[in-house]
Amino acid sequence: TRSRIPTDPRLFEANMSPSKTDVLPQPSAPDIDILGDRVTIHPGGYVEPVVPDDAPERNLVEHMARFRESPLDFLREISLYVSGTGWRAYEDVIGQPIYYAGFSDNMKSMIMRTPMLQHRIMDLTNKRLDVEEKAGLFSQARDQDKAKSVRRAEIVSSLRDVALRLTDGMICKMESNRFIRFAYYSATQLLTRAYHQGIHVSSEEVLRLRSVAETAAKNKQSIIFLPCHRSHVDYVSLQLICYRLGIALPTVVAGDNLKIPVLGSFLQHAGAMWIRRSFANDALYTTLVQSYMDTLLQNGFNVECFIEGGRSRTGKLLSPKFGILSFFMDSVLSGRVEDAIICPVSTQYDKVVETESYISELLGQPKPQENLKDFLSASSVLSLKLGRVDVRFHEPWSLRSFITEQRARVSDAKPSSALSDPLSPQSRIRLLRTLGYKVLSDINAVSVVMPTALIGTVLLTLRGRGVGKSELIRRVEWLSARVRAKGGRVAHFAGAPTSTIIERGLDVLGPGL
Repeated sequence: TRSRIPTDPRLFEANMSPSKTDVLPQPSAPDIDILGDRVTIHPGGYVEPVVPDDAPERNLVEHMARFRESPLDFLREISLYVSGTGWRAYEDVIGQPIYYAGFSDNMKSMIMRTPMLQHRIMDLTNKRLDVEEKAGLFSQARDQDKAKSVRRAEIVSSLRDVALRLTDGMICKMESNRFIRFAYYSATQLLTRAYHQGIHVSSEEVLRLRSVAETAAKNKQSIIFLPCHRSHVDYVSLQLICYRLGIALPTVVAGDNLKIPVLGSFLQHAGAMWIRRSFANDALYTTLVQSYMDTLLQNGFNVECFIEGGRSRTGKLLSPKFGILSFFMDSVLSGRVEDAIICPVSTQYDKVVETESYISELLGQPKPQENLKDFLSASSVLSLKLGRVDVRFHEPWSLRSFITEQRARVSDAKPSSALSDPLSPQSRIRLLRTLGYKVLSDINAVSVVMPTALIGTVLLTLRGRGVGKSELIRRVEWLSARVRAKGGRVAHFAGAPTSTIIERGLDVLGPGL
């Protein structure tokens, strides 16, 4: 049952002590602040230095040089990325080799050679020949067998050309190491202008992820990142974290609605692959996507896919979409891929960039189609102070082990049955649904409650027209304690006092609050 938030201040005081059903809050793990070039670890007992009231506002991204403020430092930073100094070189990464000349050609060659795709091409060719033969197209030929052979070669060549063209437009093109250094620097500059408090991750989770990534790289296994989807910033923040930590960037499964001029090419070279929103029973395209997934997983390339499909407009998790998940599961079930590592990811924001458009869509206005003009006109958002981004990683787990465990539970499978033994359609759907909802449960388990959410919840419970600052602080502290007592997680602010956290939250929410 859910606890109702009392509106009487006396009830707030009466409920401060934990009940018998409450879980004692666990000490929060140290946080890592990733702000441009600086990575700062804050241990759980760290207390942020007190800033005098008369001191100017502290710029949390002051190390990110701005041309107008410090041209020399700005040029120095750019030179470090251009030359690839230190970690910026992004050469000795944890994972399989990426960002080298010829990467795209090698990937296309591997996809086109997959037995699954070859079999599908021949199957479609034979079906087409049967249709043409029934239509009497070979009846006038002197040598029907030779005519069929020539026609077969033409159809196979045509289907291969189509498959190659679709592959070229779909795969990510990690070709240039210098490009990704430029992309990282540009994305960091833009993101930290909007989210001026930076990207925060748990050091405990990051160290665990690095350890898992090292083991996966040795075994040539892929890490499948499955984050929730709140904003277009989701994939940018995860890419920045992987880059900064030296983990091979994942191939991001993205909808082809983002494949717009200029921006689409930029994203594709930064790691995005394009996929149709609907396959419309296109057998060749479906097989091509499966072949691409198989190729990535067989060779140990990391993958990122949003399990909800589209962005959540309300902030709540949406029901899982099983399309791409089914490709991953089939790769392991069929034995084409030995194993893959699943890593659920939670991304939370003080405030998302798309707030205004989400409000319009929730009020009934149609979703506008993405285009470059709207993207450029949204540059004013970068001057806003949107707070911070919190990214949390659940403990990764083996997809093969999960499937084996679940198959042992279904009624039509014996515990000793082989992983590649066929499943009934009902069992397959049940297994896929279990996989999807387990990922959502894991995302919820590591999600943190942001300060703006705490403030908004308190304000929405008020019966009057406003609240004093001291009362707001008391209610936020009570709510934070209740969340932690129930086993939830509240965003870590390095021991900063509640008053400072609320000031930051109110600053993000804006003066119109």
